[in-house]
Amino acid sequence: MCGITGIVDLTGRPVDGALLRSMTAVIAHRGPDGDDIVCRGNAGLGHRRLAIIDLVTGDQPMVSDDGLIRITFNGEIYNFRELRRDLEARGAKFRTESDTEVILRAYEAHGPECVQRLRGMFAFAILDERARRLVLARDRAGIKPLVYAWDGRRLLFASEIKAILEDPSVGRDLDLDALGEYLTFHYVPAPRTIFTAIRKLPPASTLVLSLDGGEPVVSRYWSLRFAPDVRVTEGEWIERLRAELTDAVRCHMISDVPIGAFLSGGLDSSTVVALMAQASGAPVRTFSIGFDETDFDELRFARQVATRYGTDHYELVVKPNALEVLPKLAWHFDEPFADSSAIPTYYVSKITREHVTVALSGDGGDENFAGYRRYARALALHERFDRGAGRLTRPLLRLASQLLPVGAPGQALAGMLGAGPLERYFRLVTYQRRETLRRLLSGDVAARVGSASSPAVFARLASEGDTPDYVSTLQHIDMATYLPGDILAKVDAMSMAVSLESRVPLLDHRLMEFLATVPSTFKLRNGRGKYLLQRAMAQDLPGEILTRRKMGFGVPLGAWFRRELRDMARDVLLGAPARERGLFRPSEVESLLATHDSGRRDCSARLWSLICFELWMRQWADRGPAAPRGAS
Repeated sequence: MCGITGIVDLTGRPVDGALLRSMTAVIAHRGPDGDDIVCRGNAGLGHRRLAIIDLVTGDQPMVSDDGLIRITFNGEIYNFRELRRDLEARGAKFRTESDTEVILRAYEAHGPECVQRLRGMFAFAILDERARRLVLARDRAGIKPLVYAWDGRRLLFASEIKAILEDPSVGRDLDLDALGEYLTFHYVPAPRTIFTAIRKLPPASTLVLSLDGGEPVVSRYWSLRFAPDVRVTEGEWIERLRAELTDAVRCHMISDVPIGAFLSGGLDSSTVVALMAQASGAPVRTFSIGFDETDFDELRFARQVATRYGTDHYELVVKPNALEVLPKLAWHFDEPFADSSAIPTYYVSKITREHVTVALSGDGGDENFAGYRRYARALALHERFDRGAGRLTRPLLRLASQLLPVGAPGQALAGMLGAGPLERYFRLVTYQRRETLRRLLSGDVAARVGSASSPAVFARLASEGDTPDYVSTLQHIDMATYLPGDILAKVDAMSMAVSLESRVPLLDHRLMEFLATVPSTFKLRNGRGKYLLQRAMAQDLPGEILTRRKMGFGVPLGAWFRRELRDMARDVLLGAPARERGLFRPSEVESLLATHDSGRRDCSARLWSLICFELWMRQWADRGPAAPRGAS
């Protein structure tokens, strides 16, 4: 795992080497084992290295034999040995044992289309002076990040936004549509970032820029196609799934440094640990986080799996004072991010890095196996209100929601039940309606926030997905939004904050393509997700792990905001800095605090999003520092 940076200046001026070095230095946490930059006229590349494979000869940026093609790469290619054999058969000669050189040689052989042959997680840049172009690429699922700024003359790119902000000429104006999306989703979906001048390269995409001029061209090179095969029996699916899971986990264990696993005690991470233990000749190292609040604590489940497989197991209990790290996390995220599970993710990454350099996680299982409880709820509502006689009640419910005052008892529920199937799911997974957003934002800001966070975005994604049924449509939407924008962004930022490489075998694209052929009835059955995964792992995991309901990886904010964090929330949200920004109506913020404090309604998620935004503003509203600012 590494960090990458680069600049292309189409005005013809030589690249500013000092700026490129500064961009590379500010993401040193992504690669403490080495760094370098290379400037070639009007273009340059930078790299920070976290050495995982080929510890001796894998330094970057790496150059071709003729000196005309260079690469800076972040990630891991799990089929690099297989690709190397194929390239050697075509006459390629290798100088190193690294997967970076395999990408370089694959590019020499196949051009930008080499991404089609890569199995792994990656974000890379290739400066090709022979073909006079810069090529950026990002992996299929969006595991590794890549952002860029283009002003019509210069392109800057990096693994993190903060590297681009090292250039003082890059504007820091807030993208108000992105602000609306953040308050709605609690993250900023691609391609936007919170800054108008900076954009994310979407997953499964390449960007090509001619060194001789013109606009950068972004193209998508892969889409997951849901094509269920109804001819296969349940027994055959189980056998095939076992083989695919075993292969995915085994190839993700390739490493020249110590490796371990996050173990939450849920089915996904437990599956990964079980298969790692079966493939390893030594005890697997596992790492878990817990809480004093029973409803959020999963340590006893993690211990069951650790005991069964004799893992070398480590635990940490997170207390409310863990939130002292928030200013640091705001610096690492670069833009506002309000998934509270970032906190335990940071701490589990921290204790893991004390023992290993690489950790496997179970992320992606819920999207692939339809494991979120909201899938079952959405499907039940879909079958009740979108089919047969139930469709007749929808217009009445929608009318009722329009007639009731916003916030009145039953108004939001009537609006959700009266909505169409995609708008209903939008309401299930978001935190603001347009009317509540306009009430929260100050008048001037509310008038300038567009419709980017409307249910129409889900309708557009559904039309692009060509999915065969409602459950597959929901999976497709989450894989395009929540998975890369929240889950993967969180794990990358928090693991890289402590220089830990996190790998996600359940998002191996070959496994994803296989699961897209499995009918939804084998994923979601009788109101429970992950049916096929439970059957496939029945002999490998304790019964309680297989049957327990999904708990998630959240933080007990609701209780903390009424006790230990009550004063902190008021100080942050109602203090002079927040009021002087003029973005939110203080009266609405006070109402949210009072409502939550009274116990009438849990407003903790919305309050948390406002706290995270304010702490982020304190880090980044002015010129960002080269290191995190302390708590205010």
